[in-house]
Amino acid sequence: MAEHTFGGSWTEDKLTRLRKYLEAYTVIFTKNPKARLLKRIYVDAFAGSGVRSSGDHSDESQDGLLFEPEGEALGFMKGSVRVALEIDPPFDQYVFIEKDPVFAGELNDLRSDYPELANRIEIRNGDANTVLVKWTRDTSWHGQRAVVFLDPYGMQVEWPTIEAIAQTEAIDLWLLFPLGQGVNRLLTCQGPPPNAWADRLTTMFGTESWRETFYRRSDQLGLFSDEPRLEKDATFDSIMRFFLDRLDSVFEMVAPNPLILRNSRNSPIFGLCFAASNKKGAPTAVRIAKDLLKD
Repeated sequence: MAEHTFGGSWTEDKLTRLRKYLEAYTVIFTKNPKARLLKRIYVDAFAGSGVRSSGDHSDESQDGLLFEPEGEALGFMKGSVRVALEIDPPFDQYVFIEKDPVFAGELNDLRSDYPELANRIEIRNGDANTVLVKWTRDTSWHGQRAVVFLDPYGMQVEWPTIEAIAQTEAIDLWLLFPLGQGVNRLLTCQGPPPNAWADRLTTMFGTESWRETFYRRSDQLGLFSDEPRLEKDATFDSIMRFFLDRLDSVFEMVAPNPLILRNSRNSPIFGLCFAASNKKGAPTAVRIAKDLLKD
């Protein structure tokens, strides 16, 4: 099993934020008498092989919409599986989702590394969107709560998946939003993107209103038309705010201060977002997440 060092100290810092939330989450659920009766589940989608490996790769997406992950971005997306397994007190169940059958097989080996948790670990080999939607709908959420971590390589997360998570009214969601790694690149400067890219944006946002939000009429006429052309009117801030508003439309509460992750050139690559779906638990969950997301 290949391992590597990657990125800089910021990568460990971001995983530390996830770990601190999971620690706070399990402590609350073990100390509160009523919460103690609830089953706690941790779900890691796009789980990889369970180790931070330079050999880890992503599948080619349709029409090449998935850009090649930058080394630093890819590095951050590994390690969360073991972070979760080392939380004390532990979760009652761990669900790790991975599309690559080789990586899914390596995830199975985690049972030997964590024998005390072996019977709590469940590996699901399949597309994260398909698996998550089915899992949320097949699970009886009475008496159960969960934390889901979505850490895609690019723009694989689809809006119906996010909606399905929110509709459980039982899940806290941590999500790496592909701010510069995907969305900003697809928003072409000279007019809206081609159909395949536009469809990907609509699938991820769950609406076509991004067109009106991120494009405006130019004062200049189009090259082959007397009609004013459309040009990009989007910043990293406006893109991030648009996505937070979308989350806010389906979740009980959303942390208003996503953490912007930047590469070595100081360019934004991801926004680390948090949303809570349980009405009773959301205020506490968001308060903790807001504090952890402070830059």
